[in-house]
Amino acid sequence: MAVDSHDYTFKVLLVGDSGVGKSCILTRFTAGIFEEGTTSTIGVDFKVKYLTVSGKRCKLTIWDTAGQERFRTLTSSYYRGAQGVIFVYDVTRRETFESLDANWMREFDIYSTVEGAIKMVVANKVDLSSQRQVSSEEGHDFARRHGCLFVETSARANLAVGQAFEELLLKILDTPSLLETTAVGGIKLGATPAAQQAAGCSC
Repeated sequence: MAVDSHDYTFKVLLVGDSGVGKSCILTRFTAGIFEEGTTSTIGVDFKVKYLTVSGKRCKLTIWDTAGQERFRTLTSSYYRGAQGVIFVYDVTRRETFESLDANWMREFDIYSTVEGAIKMVVANKVDLSSQRQVSSEEGHDFARRHGCLFVETSARANLAVGQAFEELLLKILDTPSLLETTAVGGIKLGATPAAQQAAGCSC
């Protein structure tokens, strides 16, 4: 059996309204495919992706959270322990952009347990330029005001999806306090031997 060798384990969240393309972004990044007609996530889904950045092999556990209101209490617990969060909106639906400030960022601030977690705003579906309702400038300005990284993507056209995760990971690796909240070689720093054996995984 191959050894699961990596330097760090990080938990990253994808959040945003239903239908903005979170699941498509996740599938494009982890499997390299685009699934047409993806159904809404029920509760929470997650996938694992290994990525080497700046000479560090990192294990990303990427959590895809449901955007529907009825799942809000279910997904709130999954904010805990995340070193990074990606707020996704659909550039063809302005209400999903406005919802980031009205709902998702506030929710993250309430439930996040990792101080200094890296935040990114992703403007998805930029391939549908004729239907665009949120300009690139608006997205950039919004992200800057909220202290977030910003990337425009298209899961369908495979545009900048990998770039988004790489930029987020680079920022996490460049933040020493976040490295102290995660795992080295799959074992959480500061954990007792008993806790390490019981936990098995820092996810």
